Amino acid sequence: RRYPHRRLLSIRQITNRSLGAGSRLNAVSWSRMNRNDLRQQIRQRTLEAGFEVVGFASPEIENAAGQHLMEFLKQGYHGDMGWMVAKAERRVSPQALWSDVGTVIAVGANYGPDHDPLSRLEPARLAGQGNISVYARNDDYHDIMKKRLKLVGRWIYETFSCEVKVFVDTAPVLEKPVGQKAGIGWQGKHTNLVSQQFGSWLFLGEIFTTLKLEPDDPEQDHCGSCQNCLDICPTNAFDGPYRLDARKCISYLTIEHKGQIPAEFRAAIGNRIFGCDDCLAVCPWNKY
Repeated sequence: RRYPHRRLLSIRQITNRSLGAGSRLNAVSWSRMNRNDLRQQIRQRTLEAGFEVVGFASPEIENAAGQHLMEFLKQGYHGDMGWMVAKAERRVSPQALWSDVGTVIAVGANYGPDHDPLSRLEPARLAGQGNISVYARNDDYHDIMKKRLKLVGRWIYETFSCEVKVFVDTAPVLEKPVGQKAGIGWQGKHTNLVSQQFGSWLFLGEIFTTLKLEPDDPEQDHCGSCQNCLDICPTNAFDGPYRLDARKCISYLTIEHKGQIPAEFRAAIGNRIFGCDDCLAVCPWNKY
């Protein structure tokens, strides 16, 4: 078993690490660093805070990502998620969210299970039990990620005399295209970020900073001809590779949807009472 603990560290465990005393550099010393040294300092501190992956990206997002979002909204695939429409123009560009941003630092925290979550669906059904998506089985990741990001953000602010803002998927950020641009993974055919090391199991967050740092190389798409994630979907929510109709997605229907679940999807949903892991679980990049 490659990742035996698989649990996000608590904020207390993180603060007991080396982000505290002795981590600050004065303005003179850091100004003498070359940009690669500065990036390495930030990368190291971010990993010490409990994140598994970190990458750097310029704040410009390719037009294709914005166009894909607008087409998604035009088709009505967002369903009841009106907040996606309300802030769509800000979502397509980090600079629209904060005009002073010079670099986006993309981070990921591994939450992958040590077993195939699909193996427990049928035993739970036979026992009359509901199934909860892997991501929701521990403490709220928003709280854990935000505290970690604030720790790192404060260190960057105090060390390099710059401005920072931190985000965990509650702000209008195209975090998956940003993550791919920063090299921490690629947006798979199931529309989630995939990592060669951690598969489909990463929580994502961002640190926006006024520092202008050399970006990492974008990650390439490694899905190839595989379409496991598309074929397994119980409700046929994919309109094609990289095209998800959220109105048919079990995660949307059991979490975001405000009304009754349409009768046509109820049998397929089965005992999935909060979220769904099917398309994530079958990704061949996972390691159980």
